[in-house]
Amino acid sequence: MHSSQRQWLHPILLFLLASVGTALSRVQEVHNVLELTGQKANQLRFGTDIATGKYTPPEEMDPQFWYKLADEEIARRLLLPQPNSIKAKNVIMFLGDGMPLSTVTAARILKGQRQNKTGEESSLSFEKFPYSGLSRTYCANAQVPDSACTATAYLCGVKTNIINIGVSAAVNFNNCTASQDPANRLTSIAEWSQNAGKSTGFVTTTTLTHASPSGAYAKTANRMWQSDTDVTSYGVDASTCVDMATQLVTQTPGKNFEVMFGGGMGKFLPKTMKDSHGKAGERSDGVNLLSRWQGLHDKGVLVTNRKQLLNLDVSTASSIIGTFQSGLMDFHMDADPTYQPTLSELTEVAIKKLSHNKNGYFVFIEGGLIDYGNHYTQPGYALDEALEFEKAIQLARDMTNISETLIVVTADHGHAVSIAGYPGRGTPILGINQHDTDINGVKYSVLNYAAGPNQYLDENGQRIPLDDILGPDDAIAPSYIAKEIGVHSGEDVGIWASGPQSHLFTGVMQQSTIPHLMAYASCVGSGKQVCDNSQRKA
Repeated sequence: MHSSQRQWLHPILLFLLASVGTALSRVQEVHNVLELTGQKANQLRFGTDIATGKYTPPEEMDPQFWYKLADEEIARRLLLPQPNSIKAKNVIMFLGDGMPLSTVTAARILKGQRQNKTGEESSLSFEKFPYSGLSRTYCANAQVPDSACTATAYLCGVKTNIINIGVSAAVNFNNCTASQDPANRLTSIAEWSQNAGKSTGFVTTTTLTHASPSGAYAKTANRMWQSDTDVTSYGVDASTCVDMATQLVTQTPGKNFEVMFGGGMGKFLPKTMKDSHGKAGERSDGVNLLSRWQGLHDKGVLVTNRKQLLNLDVSTASSIIGTFQSGLMDFHMDADPTYQPTLSELTEVAIKKLSHNKNGYFVFIEGGLIDYGNHYTQPGYALDEALEFEKAIQLARDMTNISETLIVVTADHGHAVSIAGYPGRGTPILGINQHDTDINGVKYSVLNYAAGPNQYLDENGQRIPLDDILGPDDAIAPSYIAKEIGVHSGEDVGIWASGPQSHLFTGVMQQSTIPHLMAYASCVGSGKQVCDNSQRKA
């Protein structure tokens, strides 16, 4: 990082960088539940931790509200001419965490510019899919969502309150009792698929217990209850409210997954032992959940680095758990390529393993660090992660039969990043807009964030020139509102689909309709199914 850039860093971000080494060699957690629930603003204003009481419409607390809405949205689509009636044997859901349409566009341009083209004419792999639409991302009590309530929507088919995973909007933040009520606990498309005899799994570049993949298996009133230590830290009895790592290993549907790839090894190990990456575990209960998992899976295999993954014989393993970092996985640009596998490599092994089931499979694959690049307001990281994401999607499409495998690509939420100001064709997407200035004659960057750590102002509050600051892949883009970290945005996000029943993924839909559409296409779950209509081609 250039010294001219470092001197304009927000002091809190400087501390973050110093604590993790140069170039963010270890990605750090940025999601603050007090901020997401609105309690942080209350603390600042009133010096209290009383929640601000984000409103949830009462009717939306009932999961059936969202099931009925999904049925209506599917019925409207079925009134249109149907190009085919083929059942999807397999479903692959790709999730670009924190990937707004502006990031999709910027990644497309960067892809072309890395190929020495102007960039705007390029396309990402999933942009070539035949069908696309938009997903409405708000949650039951949040205009702008987080990755927990959105995961509940696109994996369980029900919108819930911010911070919640796998429970209805009748559950408030950190309410252990309500989260244990069977009436409030939801099932996911992973469980529906298991009940239909299909193999299931998930892949993420975050942690196995992070909000997005946890939507497939966890039921919790706080996305941060990832280990027993975490549960206790929020003033809750860990023996009553089971942490997410334990749920994954010991409860349905988590214990039945055949593939689990990501980071977060520390959440599964006691504090008294070091993990494979040289760091102490995080659990206070003394339980080694990875040993427990292997005890439950006679032919289960644990892998912790790229070499072990690529040398694995998937035909002899009953199931595979891969924990490739103690916490979050490294950004692709920072990772040791001999040690940490790429998202494409994880995707390839997952599909090879799951394809052994003659009944088919459901797999969730997340490019989880797009979100972190945008939170750090470092678009170079976010766009590189998006390009790794699109490579994995192309690989999956190439590995599978388009007549039997439905691939759905979407995002959970956006980020407040814009491409603006009339830059000319071929302007470096990570650089300065050379074709416009502010009212003081200072040129500004192509990519800007609404909120973040760096406004790049001089002592008089005037913007400084950025020519010697922007350009490097790790540069921090300017923002308007001063915050320690960038924030999510609330606009609709894209959906792209290819394969059987992909024509249904068009128009504007509730995010909570997505798993119902995938279930319809693959004939799983208790809702509408393409198999109901008549004898269908498998």
